Amino acid sequence: MFTGIIQTIGGVADIQSVGGDQKFLIEAPGLDFTSVGVGDSIAVNGVCLTAVELTGQGFWADVSTETLSCTTLGELRLNSRVNLEKSLTPQTALGGHLVSGHVDGVGSITSIEKDARSVRFTIAAPHDLAKFIAIKGSICIDGTSLTVNDVQDNSFTINIIPHTYTNTLFSDYYEGGFVNLEVDVIARYVERMSAYQPR
Repeated sequence: MFTGIIQTIGGVADIQSVGGDQKFLIEAPGLDFTSVGVGDSIAVNGVCLTAVELTGQGFWADVSTETLSCTTLGELRLNSRVNLEKSLTPQTALGGHLVSGHVDGVGSITSIEKDARSVRFTIAAPHDLAKFIAIKGSICIDGTSLTVNDVQDNSFTINIIPHTYTNTLFSDYYEGGFVNLEVDVIARYVERMSAYQPR
């Protein structure tokens, strides 16, 4: 589990093809690896990956074809920047919301506009995810915990304050770009319970 509070921005230092899957080397000099071991989880652009080898200032992670096809990780190239967060511990301050690192779908950025000192993003979600996105509810975008401002059909808007804009990938985003989306886990369970029809 994660909080959606990005700890640092890292970079893709190497990509290797292995048996049809891929291995990524993520360099993250700004991440504290003293408490990280092989087998631990690290969210990369909101995708929970397992560190299979540590390199001092980075880690290798296996990425399956399923993950490559269902997230934006398949679009990463050498030197691509990525949002990073280590998995939470009982001592972690829960400053965002509970995030699983299991991406629900990929959204597209349809509009970017200045809004006073913030930047307002409009994002179109896949149709089957729209029902989980609510005004003032939580949404995770590329691993960043955010509050939904408004919802129109399958699109929603968020406001990014200067701190978040500077310390996450939001400063890299552009209209027409794609982002990983994870809806609030509570909304998923509520939908499942309401739809379940016992025999």
